[in-house]
Amino acid sequence: MRLYGNLEELLANELTQDDSDETRRLIRELRVVRRRGYLTKREFIDICRWKSPRAIRHYMKNSPDRIRRRSAAAFASRDERARFEALTALDGVGTPMASAILTLTDPRRYGVIDIRVWQLLYELGSVRTKPGGVGFTFSHWHEFLMMLRPHAKRLGVSVRVVEYSLFRYHQRGERGVLYGGRAVTRSRLDEDDPEMPGRSHDCGMLRGRC
Repeated sequence: MRLYGNLEELLANELTQDDSDETRRLIRELRVVRRRGYLTKREFIDICRWKSPRAIRHYMKNSPDRIRRRSAAAFASRDERARFEALTALDGVGTPMASAILTLTDPRRYGVIDIRVWQLLYELGSVRTKPGGVGFTFSHWHEFLMMLRPHAKRLGVSVRVVEYSLFRYHQRGERGVLYGGRAVTRSRLDEDDPEMPGRSHDCGMLRGRC
């Protein structure tokens, strides 16, 4: 696999808009959410299944009213921290899942932060913390957004396209380990699954069925 010296060079050669059919379908179905201003419980669960299905019992703890109120607060705010805090107040929702909710409802401005993309950014020297790509906070997510948005604007694509291109590049070069030397073979991973051992917000299942 070709190696690159920086993020701009990688995107110039590896940009892809070939997202999965399932992801495209879900984005289409969720277009109504921003106009309506909140998520229903079914929509919330659909997103959670797409991102990290093994933790479904944690997501189900959220009542329809709580999901409506928290998502409405997130979508109504123009402040990224307020959006983040509104979504992570929901049971089972950590930084990657919050980013997935925002990405699927507004892919033009958001991308999903996860272990693969962050590890690649670290290898490229674009970020200098969290080399393992786990344990994200608001600060990491905000840094991630502020990094990807200028590239998306320059290339005339969505932030999701930039993020997904990085994920696909990392996936093609996968050596079989992601988490501290532990073999992982599933196609999409995050850190939102509380059922995995050793983390409060753990490294879950698949995203996007790529």
